[in-house]
Amino acid sequence: MALTSGRGDRAVFLDKDGTLIRDVPFNVDPELISLLPGVATGVRALFDAGYRLIVVSNQPGVALGLFPADALAGVETRLSELFADAGVSIDGYFWCTHGPRAPGSAGAYACTCRKPNPGLLHTAATLCGLDLGSSWMIGDILDDVEAGHRAGCRAVLVDRGGETQWVRGPHREPDAIVPRFDKAVRFILDRDAGARAPRATDRAVSP
Repeated sequence: MALTSGRGDRAVFLDKDGTLIRDVPFNVDPELISLLPGVATGVRALFDAGYRLIVVSNQPGVALGLFPADALAGVETRLSELFADAGVSIDGYFWCTHGPRAPGSAGAYACTCRKPNPGLLHTAATLCGLDLGSSWMIGDILDDVEAGHRAGCRAVLVDRGGETQWVRGPHREPDAIVPRFDKAVRFILDRDAGARAPRATDRAVSP
């Protein structure tokens, strides 16, 4: 986890694999990390609009013994470099390094931070001083959407084919489904701009 100084209390939480970068299973090799189309322009638009950017990602490879936890530092460095090239800084990286729990069991890897649980977002909000009700989650599967909604955020699904089961349920209905990251950003900016626009009854009336 790495933190930078904040610029307000609105954030966009970003899933990593399949949302920001191509999903290479259990990859921690910086050489294989590159931003997906539309991500650089999208994150720059969010940054310029004053949102704080937080990466939240399940990384079960640590618990499964596929790579050590300290390998994630190299991932953070590479992502920060790519975001810096876009003129953007990341406020924090929050990883769940627990493994998946066996269905129907209370196995050793049960935790509150693995998405669709909202623990990563709650931790980030506490450490970074964020208003979850004014924040968003962008991810490529419905577990991301559920985590965002359970934390009190709104959530956009970037449907790049990562979601294969489409198990619906409470908290799992996205506020929008879009094909690309930059389309998710445009939805967020438009929706928040509309929410901030004064109502007719609130506008000053000239004499």
